[in-house]
Amino acid sequence: MSEPYAPTLEAALARIAAVRPAAYARTRNALDGAVSGLSPYISHGIVSLAEVLAGVAAHHRLDMQHKFVYELGWRAYFRHVWQQHGDGILRSLHEGPLPDSAYATELPADIRQAQTGVPVIDEAVRTLYRSGMLHNHARMWLASYIVHLRHVHWRAGADWLYGHLLDGDLASNHLSWQWVAGTGSRKPYLFNAENVARYAPAAWHSPGSVIDTSYDALDLLARQPWPGVAASPAGAATDEPLLHDSPPAALAATAPSATDVAGRDVWLVHPWSLGLLPPALPADTLVLGLFVDEFHWAWPWSERRWHFVGRRMAELADRLWQGDAAAIGSALASARSVRSVAEPHLEAWLPRWAACEPAPALFPPVARRCDSFSQWWTHASRGLHSAADLLAVNEVPAW
Repeated sequence: MSEPYAPTLEAALARIAAVRPAAYARTRNALDGAVSGLSPYISHGIVSLAEVLAGVAAHHRLDMQHKFVYELGWRAYFRHVWQQHGDGILRSLHEGPLPDSAYATELPADIRQAQTGVPVIDEAVRTLYRSGMLHNHARMWLASYIVHLRHVHWRAGADWLYGHLLDGDLASNHLSWQWVAGTGSRKPYLFNAENVARYAPAAWHSPGSVIDTSYDALDLLARQPWPGVAASPAGAATDEPLLHDSPPAALAATAPSATDVAGRDVWLVHPWSLGLLPPALPADTLVLGLFVDEFHWAWPWSERRWHFVGRRMAELADRLWQGDAAAIGSALASARSVRSVAEPHLEAWLPRWAACEPAPALFPPVARRCDSFSQWWTHASRGLHSAADLLAVNEVPAW
């Protein structure tokens, strides 16, 4: 049986070819709906948003308001917010239903161990640990329960989820949590047992649980301080997978060495630029894969994600480096030239070492700060009527 998420361009292209936009629009909210499964490939730059849309639009006519185009827009919008706020996305953009101080800062063990006794939550946690993936609707349910019913700060939940996701992206993940929490949107996102029963398989249904109530009652719970009642773990505990702040030994990453790059033209490949190498890259260019310690000390990954990224990087690069920023910078100073693709995850370090080309874009740049998706969408889609119009902005060819 093939890997569900093989770290190859071929696997990404097969998923693009399999997209059925009409079915996606009709069923995407259901856990067994026709979602694309492309997020790990987009997050790690194996394919860009533009390449995804070009591949789908080659076989399906899409207007700008199609749900598939709209959802690609959300990812671009979250990057826009990141560009505007920088590390501010890691803090509440504004106050939610309660002050930040009203929320716990640690994720309770019964949530981490899938022992809440609320089937939808425990199934979501087990699915996350088992696959490294979670349907977007399930992510929203999980975040809403953690923030609004258990009164845990969104940042604690967002950091935990990011570590276990194969497709974890700081902008998409943390700003989605803020949208649910009400610190990045006008109101908190709430859900109940009826909503789960409509969109999830039977094993996820949660009748008689704390979420089996009205939206008015849930809204009241979200706006009242947590009473401080400890949860009683229910059922057998699920072990939380370990997170790692360095690549596995099997990847054979070495410490940065000036000898490796002395006098060479270097192209840096990082975990968010795993697509095809530039076609005009001179044949004698050293392709160097890079893991920056400071990033991974702050944001460790699951073993599954390390292997996904590492295997693809090893296909592209002549050698892999892992080291701290000072060692990397010192070693690269001996190169004749260093180039790479710009990436906000590495914004604190990458521009010091390399001339960075912009990452491929799908939507026109929106210079003004937009504090809502609808505001951003108005500017990003102005004058565009179809996916073909959007692709023409950046002259993106189909695969």
